[in-house]
Amino acid sequence: MKQETPCIAVCFIDPKSKLCLGCGRTLPEIARWHKMDNGERLGIMATLHQRMLDAGLEIRAPRPERQTNP
Repeated sequence: MKQETPCIAVCFIDPKSKLCLGCGRTLPEIARWHKMDNGERLGIMATLHQRMLDAGLEIRAPRPERQTNP
């Protein structure tokens, strides 16, 4: 199962870069996330790692996927 959100429940906005310190999204992206189609979400998710690096922010590990019982 693909990760549907980059959120790792560390929700603080860096005042300099305006990026979430947990996931690397901007506040407008976070606010619109549930309205975006899968392609738009995947496109943003593909940029997050580099955004964090460019901003000099720590890259945090994604939260583990939930296990479902068969």
